[in-house]
Formats: sequence, C-alpha cells, structure tokens
Amino acid sequence: MKTLTNVLTKTLVAASVLGVTACTLPTHDVPTNQEKAVALLESIETGDAAPVAYINPNEYTQHNLAVGDGLAGFGEIMQMLPEGSAKADVKRAFTDGDYVVTHTEYDFFGPKVGFDVFRFENGLIVEHWDNLQDLAPANASGRTQLDGATEIKDIAKTEQNKALVADFVQTILHDGNMARINDFIDNEDSAYLQHNPDVADGLSGLGAALKAMAEQGMSMSYSKTHKILGQGNFVLAISEGEFLNNHVSFYDLFRVENDKIVEHWDAIETIPARDTWKNDNGKFGFQ
Repeated sequence: MKTLTNVLTKTLVAASVLGVTACTLPTHDVPTNQEKAVALLESIETGDAAPVAYINPNEYTQHNLAVGDGLAGFGEIMQMLPEGSAKADVKRAFTDGDYVVTHTEYDFFGPKVGFDVFRFENGLIVEHWDNLQDLAPANASGRTQLDGATEIKDIAKTEQNKALVADFVQTILHDGNMARINDFIDNEDSAYLQHNPDVADGLSGLGAALKAMAEQGMSMSYSKTHKILGQGNFVLAISEGEFLNNHVSFYDLFRVENDKIVEHWDAIETIPARDTWKNDNGKFGFQ
C-alpha cells in the first residue's frame, strides 16, 4: 500500500490534471458525478490514485466516524488496508441533485455491504456519509443483501416515489400505524421482495420477524429520518433509532413500482460512543 504522503501527492497532481481536462475536453467526455463516485469506490480495490482527484482537497467533510476528517483521513484509512485485501463492487448507483448514492459489496477490513452517499459541489466531492454492515448468508427467501433489481426507471415519478417512501417511513416505521400498511405494500408475499438477511419476503415475513424480536425482548424503533434521496424507482431513507438496544443508523433502500413499495434492502450500523469518534461531524448532518 502506498504511503500516505505518496497518495496525497498523487492526488494533488491528479486534481491539477483533472482541472485542465475539465476545461479542454468536450462536455460528453467529462464524467458525471455518479461516474466519479463509482470510480472512487472502485479505486479502493484497484489502487488507482487518479479518482482521488474527485475529492475536493480543501473541503471534504467525513461522516464515517471511524475515519479522520478531510483528505488526510481518507489517505490514512487507505494506508491501513493490508495489501491486496480490498474489494469494492458497486451494485447500484443513482443521483439526486448534488448527491450520489451507491450500494456496494465490500471487502474492507472484512466482507461487508455498504451504502455510500457523496455530496458534490462544482464537480468535486465535498462530503461523505456511509452505513456498513457485515455480509450475511441469504435469508429464508433465498435473497442476499445485494442481489435483485438494479435498473433505474420511472424518472418522471422521482418526487412522487420519494414522497411515498417518506410517508411509509413516518407512518409505519416511526408511528407504527400498521392499519395503513396496504397503502404502501400489497399483501401477497410475491409483492414485497426482502433482502434483509433476517426477514423473509412479504408482509408475512416482516410480521414474523417483528414477532420473534418482541418475544425475545429485542427492540427496533425509528426516532428521526434525516434524509430521503431517490431517482426514479429507487429511494433511500436515512434514519436514526434503536435496534437490539443499540443506538443505530438505518439506511433503507426501497424500489417502488406502480405506486407501491415492492423491494427492500438495508444496512444497520451501530453509532459508536462519542469518545471513539475520529471526527466531530456526526453520523448525519445533512443539509
């Protein structure tokens, strides 16, 4: 693994090259923000230093609480990775304004599934959030944390679908008003495909999982939703709450079809104690 000094030096050189390129190439040859985010994640595996130039070297706010702030923090965590150990396979990506969302299979200090959110200003990444969870075996319906639909469509319904998911999160996950569940999800098990490793398909699978948790005295509650991001039929809800008696961050990705939620992926991460944080930016802090 390159030393931190070498990584940062190459980053600044690449940033200069990128600036010239952006001024001289035709518009169609300039990568989109989404392409930049995917390239940066893939560079974790390939070791290519060039995509680090997509990070603003003077302004990079980090919300992963195990990573130091700024470009130096990014370089430090990369330096800690054992040589050749990293994997980053982006399965889904979409764009919502200045934000890019990715859903990725990682081997990053162990096999994980992760959601990353990048905020861009003037074509450069200035802020990053994520949620990571260990990879687990397929659930009772044979679905993994990463398989399933990937195609983004129904772009014209983006705002409508985001509103539907926001209503679902508030009504069902926050308020627990299950009388309205069919406003969001149909009853047939085939109508709701579930990728949580501990929950089977359909409302029956969700109900069985919640019942089992209650019988074991385990809690799950949503206290605040911090951000709803979406493009077309994919919508990500970022929330805070409690799971198994731990303070957690919930990242829930939903696929919407014909005005109903039809598929769900998630990652749940425990928020560490304040005295262990490597930065002071907090887990959320969305604009």
